[in-house]
Amino acid sequence: MLFSITVLLLAGASAGFLGGLLGIGGGLLVVAALSLALPALGVPKAEVMHVAVATSMATIVLTLASSATAHIRRGTVVWPSWGWLAPGMVIGGVAGAHIAQLLSAQALRWGITAFCALTAGRMAFGGKRAPEAADSGQVARSPWLLPAGIAVGAISAVVGIGGGSMTVPLLMALGVKPVKAVSTSAVCGLAISISSALAYALSVHAPPQALPWGAVGYLYLPAAAVAALGSMTLAPVGAHVAHTIPSTALKRVFAVFLVVVGVVIALGG
Repeated sequence: MLFSITVLLLAGASAGFLGGLLGIGGGLLVVAALSLALPALGVPKAEVMHVAVATSMATIVLTLASSATAHIRRGTVVWPSWGWLAPGMVIGGVAGAHIAQLLSAQALRWGITAFCALTAGRMAFGGKRAPEAADSGQVARSPWLLPAGIAVGAISAVVGIGGGSMTVPLLMALGVKPVKAVSTSAVCGLAISISSALAYALSVHAPPQALPWGAVGYLYLPAAAVAALGSMTLAPVGAHVAHTIPSTALKRVFAVFLVVVGVVIALGG
């Protein structure tokens, strides 16, 4: 029990630090930690990956709430873009949660591992960002953002993340300034995490095996609370450090983290 709590606190703290450092969440790190900690907390092995992903989404709700609030106060959220993306993300979040529940534990585990590898590759070898231009007031408005939101929401709900690694590049490709893309992504992440967490909690696909006390559907609330506590503690530290380290180095460090996370998840079965 003590080992599991320690793992969750450290994972949550690392996820919060990375979120503040890189502008994208550490949901994959939380999923990996949960896959290690949940068996010791009484979660049946066949349900570990589903509970890990669902609980990660609940953790993201708590950690993104403070981040989103800060971005809203700074006035850097592009609300028209959010208005196109969020409805699709809610739909995708619910759909993705149901899809994940229909997958076998092994299929879910290898799907998340593949996502870790793809994201790590993009972070490590992606092209350099062009110098940031003066703010032109560019706003991404397009009906295509709705289906894009559905895709981002569905993938996020299946692998247990807030979608920032997909939403930020999408908005920047449409001309939104990086700082505004990150801010808008944080608020979009709330739409994904809340909708998918509720879908996991109110699941029509009941877990085949009984889960420990504190579980609601596939959500294991005690683990979510512990991980969120660690995450909210170190997020401000990560944001501070982000201003002292080159962005290229940060991306490569995160890519290494993702490779490690992918290996942990793959070997966890």
